[in-house]
This record gives sequence, C-alpha cells and structure tokens, in this order.
Amino acid sequence: MDHTDRFLGIYPSVTEVLALPSVAAGAPVVRAGQAFLDRPVRWTHVAEIADVARLLHGGELLLTTGVLLPEDEDGLAAFVEGLADAGAAGLLVETGRRFDRLPERMVAAAERADLVLVEVTREVRFAAVTEGVHARIVDAQLAELRMSDAVHAAFTELTVDGAPPTEIVRQVARMAGRPVVLENLAHQVLAVDPAGSDLGALLDGWEVRSRAVRVPERTSFDPASGWLVTTVGARGQDWGRLVLLTAEPPTAGESMLLERGAATVALSRLVERDRESLERQSHRSLLTGVIAGSVPAAETTARARALGVPLEGRALVAVLVRLTAPPSGPVLEAQERMRDVAETVAAAVRDSRAVALVGGVDDTTVGVLLSLPPREDVDPVLERVSAALTDRVTGGSSVLAPDDWVMAVGSVVASVRDVRRAFLEAAQVADAVPSGDEAGPRAFFRLPDVRLRGLLHLLRDDDRLQTFVERELGLLLAHDAQHGTDLVGVLRTYLTAGRNKSVAADAAHLSRPSFYDRLHRIENVLAVDLDSVESCLSLHVALLGLDALRR
Repeated sequence: MDHTDRFLGIYPSVTEVLALPSVAAGAPVVRAGQAFLDRPVRWTHVAEIADVARLLHGGELLLTTGVLLPEDEDGLAAFVEGLADAGAAGLLVETGRRFDRLPERMVAAAERADLVLVEVTREVRFAAVTEGVHARIVDAQLAELRMSDAVHAAFTELTVDGAPPTEIVRQVARMAGRPVVLENLAHQVLAVDPAGSDLGALLDGWEVRSRAVRVPERTSFDPASGWLVTTVGARGQDWGRLVLLTAEPPTAGESMLLERGAATVALSRLVERDRESLERQSHRSLLTGVIAGSVPAAETTARARALGVPLEGRALVAVLVRLTAPPSGPVLEAQERMRDVAETVAAAVRDSRAVALVGGVDDTTVGVLLSLPPREDVDPVLERVSAALTDRVTGGSSVLAPDDWVMAVGSVVASVRDVRRAFLEAAQVADAVPSGDEAGPRAFFRLPDVRLRGLLHLLRDDDRLQTFVERELGLLLAHDAQHGTDLVGVLRTYLTAGRNKSVAADAAHLSRPSFYDRLHRIENVLAVDLDSVESCLSLHVALLGLDALRR
C-alpha cells in the first residue's frame, strides 16, 4: 500500500459529498460514472472556464453552471475527457442557466471516460458545498493526526518498556477493536489477541488459510479473506506478518496502526536479540578464558557474580553441547548459526530454571557452567536442561535438528579452580560419544558412559594405537578404496549387532545371502575367522580406534 494512497481514506467519497445538505438540496442525479461514486474527493473547485483541466492535480470535484463551457457537443465531450485525463474525481453541473438537461453526448463521453457526472436541477450554493467538503477534510486530517499521536505515544511507551510481542499485539487489537495475529514465515501463530471473538474459530486451520493470502506489497488488504497484512522485519530481513482481521476495507488509521505495531514488534525482537547477543558475548569471553586457563579464579568469580551467576559455595557442573557435524557454508553463515545455537541452549537453560554461564567455546561447541546449590541432585537438573533443549529443537524454534547435538558432562566440582579440569573432561566425553543410533536415547553423557571409546580417544595421538588400527583394518580400508565398497561398514554393523548375522543383515538392509557373502569377503581380505571371539574383539577395538583417529 503506497503511503500517499493510504491517506486517501481521510477524504470523503463522491457519495458522501452528494449526501451533504448543501448538495442534497439541489436534488442531484448521477448521469454517468455510477460505479465510481466511492472515489475520494481531495478538494472542490468552482470552475466556469473550458480549459480548467490543465490546472488540476487529481482528485478534485468540479462545480459549474456550464455557462462558459464549449458551445458544440464535440467541445463538451473533449472537456469531459480532459477532466478524466487530469484525474478529476467528478463533475457537478447545475442546470437551469446553460443547460435544461445535460447533453447526451456529454453524458456518453463521461461514461466512456469513467468520470462521475452529476446533474443538479435546483440552485446550489457552491460556496456552502466547498466549505462543507473542506471542513470535513480538515476534521478528518485532525482526527488522523490525533490518532497518529495516540499511536505514536502508545507504541513508544511499549518500546521503552521493552514490551514483548504478545503485549504489542494486544495493544494493536485494543486500539483497532479487531482481532490481530502475529505469525512467522512458516505461518505459525506467535501471538494473538482475538479482541473478544472466539479464539478457536479464529485460529482454526490458520496455516492453510494464511498460506492462501498473498499480498503484493508490504502492507495490503486482501478483500477475499478480509485480512489487512503487513510484513514484519528489520535490517532487511523479514521474518513474519502482522494480520488485522476485518470484514470491510480498512481505514487509513488502521493501516497506520498495523504498520506501527509491526515496526514495534520488529524493534522489540531486534533489541532482544542484541541484548541476548551481548549477554552471550560476555558469557563466552569468561568461559573461554576459564577453559584456556587465562582468567584467574578470583577474577572469574567476580565477573560471573556481576553476570548474575554466583560460583562461590556452589556445585559447579561443566557441560558441553556439541554439534555432531560442524556448520557448513560460508564462514559468516556458520558463525551466525553457532550464535543461534548458543541462544537456543541459553533459552533451554532458562526454561529449566537453572543458573549458568552459557556461550560458544569453539566452532562446534556451546559451553555451559551450571551453578547449583551444593546439595542439589545434579542429574534431574541435567535431564531438565536436555529435555528443554529437545523441546526447543523439536518445536521448530531452533536451527538445530534432533540428531544434531550431544550433551557431554564433566565431573561436579566445588571450586572455580577445578572448572577447567571439568571442562576438559567434558570435552573428552564429547569427542568419544558414539554418533547416530549408537549413542542411544541418553539425555547426556559422562566419562563412564564412553568407556573404551574414552580410553581410545585419549590414546588417539599415540603411534602404537595408529599402528594397531592399520594392522587390523588397513587391508580392508584399502580394498574399499580400490573397489568402491563399504566392507568396513558391513563389519561394523556385524560387530555392533553382537555377531548376530540375521540381525546385522536386517540392520544393513541386505538379504541374508548378500550379507553372508560380504562377511566371507571380509574374512578373505583380512585372513581372519569372524566366528572367533578374539578376532572379532580385536577388530571391534580397531574400529573404535579408527573412530577416535578420524575425530
């Protein structure tokens, strides 16, 4: 909706002008342009000259007795066409002085040009008409200005108070007296105020209904649905729509109200994101300093206390939330994704009512230092944090997917001096956690949960482990590389299934004969007996060692 056009709503229509007492007294009859009576009248002019069209700016209603209009019908038709080309709202002609009745040629020309042509058969005081129309326009402009001031004051106060989107939507609905809905780009409802209507009926099938409403501009009215829609976004990034549900075309005031509401929502979200980003930056700086050992314990305690996280006399739990795969794409996009991940983890910690420092500590990991009362049971807190993070991921409010992350936990410590050791332990756990289905449904992992994997991870830089892995699996890895096969994956599936060939074949989505044939090939390549427990144990350790080396 163009910002100049939208204010046409403050102007009276031709119909409203004809209803003014000063005009109605002339018994007006619409001779042409009946379909355009809702056209707004921006101004009125008394015009008794034939070339008045060149003086018009559009939207004028001309009043004339016709005494100085062209004598011939061709000239009258050209006069009417000139007014239409100039954008005039209409022409009102008082008969009795020049015309007893408007010429049919003139009426036909007005009809062709879509110009409203009105004939009044009684004397009309043109000055009274002009005064009435202009007074109405001025009154409407003052009302518009007063409403604009009220809207400005209301939403400025909401902005200063840091009101959430729900409160902003409520204010828009209250001022409009109509239902208002805030949705995201997936057409999911983020906030709603039904303005007294039935909420269930309002939201029934919302996503389907909303997807059907496509508007051409940032603020537009869709007559089919009765929705006034404006886009919500800031910094060139649109993220939602604010919808006002109305059964009739909206007024200019309603359009202005909705746009101001959308701007306030966008600003609120922007301020909140910036505030959270600043908080995450402070937390990240402190956490990375602790993990690197570059921040003294006393300074760590003081800075954490200033951030609202007490560390003295508390049970401290080091937690790492690590992505199972590093963010892909351009560097800036990957950094933005990690910032979003950190915000998601921080929100999950708040949801679980825990107190913690939360911030990104590297390109794939978010660190969490939980500060708990000294006698509180740690496991329920960790389970709440994991459940809250899972809820946010599955609820679609995060860039994460359910299988994108693991939660690794270090030992509980009572001193800030031991926090670095706890984080290093959590990092060891995060490195050794099995991936995918092997991890199972655990909410979080500790050092005892990674068992042999943890030991092999600690030994991953040892030449002896590398030699062992190469001796056990080197020939099979080379065979796969040369022939484009995945016999290593088949061996892994077989050993993970506890050497149960039927279960392993099902897990590999292969027929039993095909799976057995692959096992036979593995035996030939490695010169081993896969029915030997000792051989299989050695190969399983080698596979776990290979995982540690590749990580």
